[in-house]
Amino acid sequence: MNSIRYRDEDLQLRDGTLLKSRIWSPHGNGPWPALLMRQPYGREIASTITYAHPSWWASKGYLVVIQDVRGQGGSEGEFSGFSQEASDTSQTHNWVRSLPECNGLLGTYGFSYQGLTQLIAEKGTPPPDCIIPAMTGLSEDQHWSCEGGAFWWYLGIGWGLQLAAQKAQREKNWTAWNEIRENLESKKYLYNGHDLLKKNDPEGMALKWLNLSSSKTPQWKTHEPLDSWLKKPLLLIGGWWDPHLKGILDIYEKSKKAGGNPKLLIGPATHLEWWEGAQRTQLDFFDSHLKEENKEIFFPQINLWNLTTKSWELSVQKKIPTWNLTSEGLASISHIEGCLVPNSDLKADSEVNLVHDPWRPIPAIGGHLSDTAGEANRFKLDLRPDVAVFTSDPILKDLRLEGIPTLFLETKCDRESFDLFVALSRIPDEVENTATQLSTGVLRIANCDKGIKSPRQIKLQPILATFKEGDRLRISISGSGWPAIGINSGQSQYLCEGPSPNCLVTTISLLLLNSKLKFESLISS
Repeated sequence: MNSIRYRDEDLQLRDGTLLKSRIWSPHGNGPWPALLMRQPYGREIASTITYAHPSWWASKGYLVVIQDVRGQGGSEGEFSGFSQEASDTSQTHNWVRSLPECNGLLGTYGFSYQGLTQLIAEKGTPPPDCIIPAMTGLSEDQHWSCEGGAFWWYLGIGWGLQLAAQKAQREKNWTAWNEIRENLESKKYLYNGHDLLKKNDPEGMALKWLNLSSSKTPQWKTHEPLDSWLKKPLLLIGGWWDPHLKGILDIYEKSKKAGGNPKLLIGPATHLEWWEGAQRTQLDFFDSHLKEENKEIFFPQINLWNLTTKSWELSVQKKIPTWNLTSEGLASISHIEGCLVPNSDLKADSEVNLVHDPWRPIPAIGGHLSDTAGEANRFKLDLRPDVAVFTSDPILKDLRLEGIPTLFLETKCDRESFDLFVALSRIPDEVENTATQLSTGVLRIANCDKGIKSPRQIKLQPILATFKEGDRLRISISGSGWPAIGINSGQSQYLCEGPSPNCLVTTISLLLLNSKLKFESLISS
């Protein structure tokens, strides 16, 4: 490591803008294959919150280039988000390959924003030799800002304010920087974050997405990678508790459709906390495609971490039972009355009423959208009378659940707008006071007809989990998941944000006649 050296270097784009990069070189004369990360958070950080330091990659025989995207870090220009990246990416790839220390081979890596910069380029741009996008997506609504029509409140506002603080720092606006920092640390931003964004970054990505999420005619952008890029060796990395997981699955399917042979790896990770071994796996992938002597390294097509057995498994698409939700109407007041009945022909025409009180909203814990991402014990939450709980009998033999949990039911409501927040949990055999939450999902219903029943479909976060003999399966339904999503006021004219006097008490009726829980395939193609 002591022999690794680095330097800063500028790339002048066609429009005259200078992009700043930091380049780490291995010991020796080279040339070497290059690894590129294009990111908006400062080349000095180099995503070390999730990745090994560039000097480690360089010590393994790679020329490592970390670039500040336009308008961020040391790079010139105005930062305008994803829309700027296709042209800048194409020019950067050509420049990296032309560096005297580069042997012409190029791999790319990075997660989140850095994941998307690996996938979009101008038409005709030669693709990298291999690509490792992690925890990213292509759809600015479904993969970057919203789920079920509900804006990611905690994540979206927090990320937007991070970018706003970087903007203030570049402009030497220390008053704005300190105001943002103080509100983040005190968590006041969960209540005034919308106003802070309007004040400090009115043209920013987060505020644009927040406004689109409440628009009646939103014009969302979905980015389209070139087919030639999707055909190149791809290692797609996701986490069971990462908000972009469905984006990773979408990229996998697009690559397969384009004729590619992508590899998919989903592990026990949140957006920022990954599993031991993730760095070595990526290094092996780069070595297998960028170094002639390492061509024989094997990678499974799909490799998944089982949340309950705590082990890696291959994907196995087996038929999974469907469950019906049943109750005599007390599933919200009694956590043991509601039932999940597998493959039942029972058609009980029952109704469970949930009262969502915005003064004391149900909090979101664990999962992929909350401020405590990961597994969580929601036993005490399920005791609340504003949560409808449906639990199966003990499983008779081990049951492997792989796929996307999807809940179907009919609802009616006394307001024109409401939310359904759903959790799937495992009740372990012979363990008291435990409901291990494995997956969550949300659906926002706006501009609905009061009192009219309508069918609803809520897709939860994908999972792989094995329920052991004696375990029980549980579905919990509530009218909020604060602060993962904003509080639905019940009135379409108001933004769903923090609790306010505009938020109305809302009664949601769950009609169970045609309700069911089923698992859709993780990969459709």
